[in-house]
Amino acid sequence: MPSEPNFSSNASLMPVQPIPEGAKEFSERMQSLLDGTVKDEATVESALAGMDEMLNSIAVKLYSLASMLVGEGEDSVRLVETAVATTDISACSDPIVGRKLSRIALAKAALQMMGERDPASLTAPENVESSGGCIDDDDLDAAGMSSGELEQMMAGPDRDRMRNWLANLPADVRSVFALRAVAGMTAQETADLLTQYGGPKAAGWTVQGVRSVFRNGLCSLASQLLQASVKS
Repeated sequence: MPSEPNFSSNASLMPVQPIPEGAKEFSERMQSLLDGTVKDEATVESALAGMDEMLNSIAVKLYSLASMLVGEGEDSVRLVETAVATTDISACSDPIVGRKLSRIALAKAALQMMGERDPASLTAPENVESSGGCIDDDDLDAAGMSSGELEQMMAGPDRDRMRNWLANLPADVRSVFALRAVAGMTAQETADLLTQYGGPKAAGWTVQGVRSVFRNGLCSLASQLLQASVKS
């Protein structure tokens, strides 16, 4: 069995996206239930107030990421169910850590699903040193937008156009782009996920390979944004 990748909660090059309003307070209330003392029913109900809304918010964000990786529909719903079932979000004292862990759980299941669909779809790139691109830096800002702006475009009026663009990317580029730009994974975390969960042909992914493929995704995004600005 391979060792579990070491995932950092705050080492990403991507800006940390805002936590939903009330998440910190909800997490603190949940922690108060885990201090080892017996709680009466009223105390438990008070601490759990808003749990449904919080879980719904988490599920919506996870479904958006899942659909970017494997497409809209039942597969994405199943991935969200898997991520929620295997992540003890309520026990995380830091909401940012809880969000990261749920995204990692979803990414693992999504990459396994993609590898089973098409073992060659996540094949590690070769000749990374000689690959070029229109962008030198592997940062979302290099494409002319922030992660928050990207999230708004994915959910706003341009949703269909952006989703079509993402769906037409090669599976490896789409996966790396979604994990880095949307899920906020570092290049090392992304390489570890692909290597351990993308199937046999993904075993050769490296940090350099992830950065190279991500730059290809950023070039495509920059081109998409340029086309949109010309048409508007």
